[in-house]
Amino acid sequence: MSDSIRADGRVANQLRPLRFQNHIAPHAAGSTLIEWGNTRIICGVTIEENVPRWMKEQKVEGGWITAEYSMLPYSTLTRKPRDISKGRLDGRSSEIQRLIGRSIRAAVDLEKFGSRTICVDCDVLQADGGTRTAAITGAFVALALAVKKLQAEKKLVASPVKSGVAAVSVGIVNGTPLLDLCYTEDVGAAVDMNLVMNAAGEFIELQGTGEEATFTDTQLVALLALGKAGIRELLAAQQTAIAQG
Repeated sequence: MSDSIRADGRVANQLRPLRFQNHIAPHAAGSTLIEWGNTRIICGVTIEENVPRWMKEQKVEGGWITAEYSMLPYSTLTRKPRDISKGRLDGRSSEIQRLIGRSIRAAVDLEKFGSRTICVDCDVLQADGGTRTAAITGAFVALALAVKKLQAEKKLVASPVKSGVAAVSVGIVNGTPLLDLCYTEDVGAAVDMNLVMNAAGEFIELQGTGEEATFTDTQLVALLALGKAGIRELLAAQQTAIAQG
């Protein structure tokens, strides 16, 4: 499986090149530009010293994390109109930003944040497949940098981060399980799956679909094995980026 060569020269179990450029947004509490293959996303975290109204009404302790996701008009080969021009958020963007929020909330102890709202913004500069997985992976780095800043400012005594969180895509293309699909592979995949996991090796979310196809237990096991190995690499890359500050 790992010897088959793909269109971009990778073997089946190989991630695309990954790079983090931290502090890309100077006014954010934490930010990074994640470059993953030809997918590029700015992930920024801002902090509000209050919590949503529902938390106050229900007397929920701690803070909250919310996420927004958008694809800039020039991020794809043909111009993508901004959601605001349509007067509403499209269904895909809404689903992805809920996924980002769930994933990042799973990484932290919200009570340790105090009465704060952590806003995670993910803006896609260039899309070549895997934008939701790249957004989650980059968002965790931005969050960790924001936490370091809060600690340096003595606004947090202990880090609320419980575990690293990363995400990756896998799929079956021409009968072969592949790790980290680029756009052309994603379009041609018979099965497409996204994995979100933490550093403890636990699943946060699995999204798997047969695209007018079915898949077997054996194929599912192969996809999960690819995804788990890829996420271990991503978690290591995240920690390197966070340590560099």
